[in-house]
Amino acid sequence: MIARLAVLAVLVLAVSGCAGPAPQAAPDSEPSDAFAIDRDFPDPDVLTVDGEYFAYATNGAGFNVQVAHSTDLAEWELLSADALPSLPAWANTGKTWAPEVTETGPGAYVMYFTAANAQPALQCIGVATASDPRGPFTPADGGPIVCPADDGGAIDASTFVGGDGIRYLLWKNDGNCCALDTWLQISELSGDGTALVGETSRLLMQTLDWEGDLIEAPTLVERDGVYVLLYSANDYGGDAYATGFATSDSVLGPYTKAEQPLLSTESSGGRYLGPGGQDVVTGPDGTDSLVFHSWDSLYIQRGVNTEPLAWTDGVPSLPGLD
Repeated sequence: MIARLAVLAVLVLAVSGCAGPAPQAAPDSEPSDAFAIDRDFPDPDVLTVDGEYFAYATNGAGFNVQVAHSTDLAEWELLSADALPSLPAWANTGKTWAPEVTETGPGAYVMYFTAANAQPALQCIGVATASDPRGPFTPADGGPIVCPADDGGAIDASTFVGGDGIRYLLWKNDGNCCALDTWLQISELSGDGTALVGETSRLLMQTLDWEGDLIEAPTLVERDGVYVLLYSANDYGGDAYATGFATSDSVLGPYTKAEQPLLSTESSGGRYLGPGGQDVVTGPDGTDSLVFHSWDSLYIQRGVNTEPLAWTDGVPSLPGLD
């Protein structure tokens, strides 16, 4: 089944963080509904394996974790199996989102996912493993890998592997659920990727007007010797949601934010409504793309888009929107 299918029914919106006000259309906007993955496929994470691409997304279509496959980042096939068919005992069903998958070795894949914890009643990050990027992934025994009760829980895991081979996990504490600040945080991972080791460092929190009450969805890459931390901010449910970035000469910071978003409803001229949940993916030709979700024109679903991503001395830009 090719991803460019018409939506047959109104899809249930899977929330990330706390629910916000109803979305409002941008004035005079002309949004694009020509999605690379034309279904509700929020918070896309893309894994590259031997020249093939696997995209994972928040729960939908009856699956805990949706997965799609591509050979060119343009045409996608939605796979007919749930990548995470069973949840751990600590997780409630129906609230599984923002998956991240990394390859820790030949035939070894680790998934990090956000789920609603039963006790304490917070969003937390779990871990699961598989021998195939398609899954099925099996949750680890025990509790979540990250669940800071005093900080409101944790969501939006992502991974980064440095030039020295050290693997890191990044996430956001879900403070906006509990009138707390939202921090993007990082900690080193064990060699097999299933446990945190060492100290946790706070990298960024909401400080700019356009970010509203929260930042989330960290994505860390290194380009031109610069560490670039991309993130999403503001209310995911409307046009204020946008993608920003910050730079540093060290993986642990300090990071300096760009004052304006890299991508927003306004900067795209209304083409993308509430763009966020981003990932950076290197395509078959060796160039980078920003992969992200945005709302359709009726605010029914968040489909997946790609935009060419360029770099100048470690600073990202989107030349297709200039």
